[in-house]
Amino acid sequence: MLETIKNAFRNKDIRKKLLLTFLLLLIFRLGCYIPVPGLKRASFESAITGNDFLALMSGITGGALANGTLFALGIGPYINASIIVQLLTVGIPALERWSKQGEEGTRKINNLTRIITIVLAVVQSIGIIVLFGNTQDSIQSELFFGQTWLAGVFMTVVYTSGACLVMWLGERITDFGVGNGISLIIFIGILSTAGIAIVNKFKVVFGIGATQDVGQLWNIALFLILAVVIFFAVVFVDLAERKVPINYAKQVRGNRMMAAQSSSIPMKITGGGVMPLIFAFAIISFPSMIMSLVPSWNGALTWWQTYFSGSSPYWYGQVIYALVLALLIFAFAFFYSQIQFNPEDVSRSIQQNGGFIQGIRPGKPTAQYLSKINKRITLFGAIFLTLMAFIPSVMFSWAGQDLVNVFSTTGILIVVSVALEFEQQLQAQISMKQYKGFLK
Repeated sequence: MLETIKNAFRNKDIRKKLLLTFLLLLIFRLGCYIPVPGLKRASFESAITGNDFLALMSGITGGALANGTLFALGIGPYINASIIVQLLTVGIPALERWSKQGEEGTRKINNLTRIITIVLAVVQSIGIIVLFGNTQDSIQSELFFGQTWLAGVFMTVVYTSGACLVMWLGERITDFGVGNGISLIIFIGILSTAGIAIVNKFKVVFGIGATQDVGQLWNIALFLILAVVIFFAVVFVDLAERKVPINYAKQVRGNRMMAAQSSSIPMKITGGGVMPLIFAFAIISFPSMIMSLVPSWNGALTWWQTYFSGSSPYWYGQVIYALVLALLIFAFAFFYSQIQFNPEDVSRSIQQNGGFIQGIRPGKPTAQYLSKINKRITLFGAIFLTLMAFIPSVMFSWAGQDLVNVFSTTGILIVVSVALEFEQQLQAQISMKQYKGFLK
């Protein structure tokens, strides 16, 4: 990775793209510290405590959600809109046609995604205002002539605008920078959250703003060792893939005879990425989020957090939570796998190009064979994601309870996948520039 970045900076054009990418990411981080008047920061922090999904969203925004700043919603609305459009593309024929229309269809889908992003940002902003409006003294209505509704309208506009600005930054990085801008914004948000937590631990070690405790240095060292081990395991699994060999017979095209060729279909173990985990955490946290919006349901919310939560005081509550979360991860892993990989389409494409799998007849038998392989790989991927949902927090707890949430499970997977994707993008840019230079 370091060697790739060094080679990238040697090229003038790539260096400009990298500097622009870093500048836009810096603007994003600055927006995470711009306060929004009208809502107390303590309200955000108290609401996130004990809610796995809100903690995940806060980690993605680099702590902006916990601080209630301009970019509190972060890139969350855009991610949700992209997921919704992707799912609708499978079920709505018009959207499916758009996805096959090339650049024009992509432009239409992007415009639809932006519209849905704005709608979701407004809904989430209103949800935040209603949630914290139920808490005493959370909204500072005195700043708005004593009118709570006016404060709510102002904050809804500001948070929605912040979400749209983050979306715009991500698209500009994609268009003029290096790599996928949305992924890089999530990446930098997670690293920022982890970096702030580690810096706070060093403050305790050196007694800056807190009681000095040199013994915490050993906890930091143990945490870093465990993080390296976990990241190594995640990278190892993320790069693992099953290659299905494809043979192509000789073909005659015009006056030319094309020789027989062979290639392969790479099928990754974690083909669905972190989406099954995000879906699972969102579904399992949804009831508590709804109950927290209704003041009369506080008793039900307390019961839910007591008997069905990862932080439940009773062991059976934690076991039930873990089992339900594991089942959701498995269900969404297989569901998302069916969306990402369609064996029938792949089989049809292979047959149309004169290809075949050794020992497998073209057509339906090939589709069944690919489907069988995909299900087996998805099973191992689901088991890996389930283990990753629990193992990191257990291992990090050995280094101290205050370091458990420095890297969330989803955060680790996102950081690894985005870092590998960014390196591949840089290598592609370097190779393209070298190829152009060779032609000149």
